[in-house]
Formats: sequence, structure tokens, C-alpha cells
Amino acid sequence: MTINAELVPIISLVAGIAILIVPRLLNYIVAIYLIVIGVVGIFNLNL
Repeated sequence: MTINAELVPIISLVAGIAILIVPRLLNYIVAIYLIVIGVVGIFNLNL
């Protein structure tokens, strides 16, 4: 799986700030991340 190099730091920064502001978001952020990675892996998508 290849993700654009500029996209990963932006997603990480936004997720980190969201978790600091609302710690309950951690469950949702991890779940969404896992779903996206799973869909990308199954359908062999290139982001």
C-alpha cells in the first residue's frame, strides 16, 4: 500500500489534535482508520 507522503503527516496531526481535544474520539478514529486500510487492501486501491 502506498500513501502520498504529504497525506500521512496531515492525517496524523489532525487525528492527534482531535484525540487531545476529545479523548473519546480515539475509538472512532482508530475504527475509521482500520476500515479505510481494510478497504484499500481488499480493493487494491492506490491513495
